[in-house]
Amino acid sequence: MIEARCISKFFPVINEHGIAEGLTAVQSVSLTIPDGKIVSFLGPSGCGKSTLLEILAGLQAPTEGEVYIDGVRVLEPLPATRKEMDAYRKKYRFLSPLANSLFRNRVKHDIAMIFQDYAVFPWMTALGNIIFTLKLRGIPRKERETLARKYLAKVRLEGFENKYPSQLSGGMKQRLAIARALSVGPKIILMDEPFAAVDELTRERLQDELLELWQDTGVTIILVTHDVDEAVYLSDEIIFFSSQPGSVRNRFPVTVPRPRRRSDPDLASIKERIHLLFKHDITHESEYSI
Repeated sequence: MIEARCISKFFPVINEHGIAEGLTAVQSVSLTIPDGKIVSFLGPSGCGKSTLLEILAGLQAPTEGEVYIDGVRVLEPLPATRKEMDAYRKKYRFLSPLANSLFRNRVKHDIAMIFQDYAVFPWMTALGNIIFTLKLRGIPRKERETLARKYLAKVRLEGFENKYPSQLSGGMKQRLAIARALSVGPKIILMDEPFAAVDELTRERLQDELLELWQDTGVTIILVTHDVDEAVYLSDEIIFFSSQPGSVRNRFPVTVPRPRRRSDPDLASIKERIHLLFKHDITHESEYSI
């Protein structure tokens, strides 16, 4: 289970006049996301969705608040006082330089992240990309290629093992990114606009393939998207964020049974409510009660 407790993120900035100002990207966000669910973050551009996703991943620290995964804090705050420093040293006193070198690549949480720009290594083949990831995770050499081929097959990239990313289509590159994420056996996959760079038909095919993989693995997926159709079709719940500073504006459970039809009238009803919310936040007009 993922728990975000009163998360805020403040960025200091210098304006065009050289005066120090600040930007609050995320403000007092508290969320609980159960295991095995697909949850989408939706909202206006610049509302802090991607920032919050990176905080959940531990890629950046919140200014205020805490994130816990299965009861374990994602990022421990650095010691700020002598008392905290003494406690920190006492906690980690058993770690020698050798022990630190052995544990430096050990992941604290089973999280994989997938970005919009594929985030694959262009100088490595499809097979090499996954083998390298498995190497970083400490998988024995003799097992790496077998596992890499297994996960390429899961995303239907058999026959493309020796192709470089420049030789793959956009959809294939994103399949490769998904295969690399799955190969390390994560419990949580965080996705930041993963299908935004591909055409509509490819996007729908990738969405269906993602659902198949999710059903096979039972991972928790958190998806940042601007696409209302995508969010409603994929998600168990949609969390709608307000304009900057980002805070939770509304939550939409999607209880339509799977497998879903994109034309399902119940899905259309949820889409309409979300579009009305977008319209209300942009124009401050509302035709119906949301």
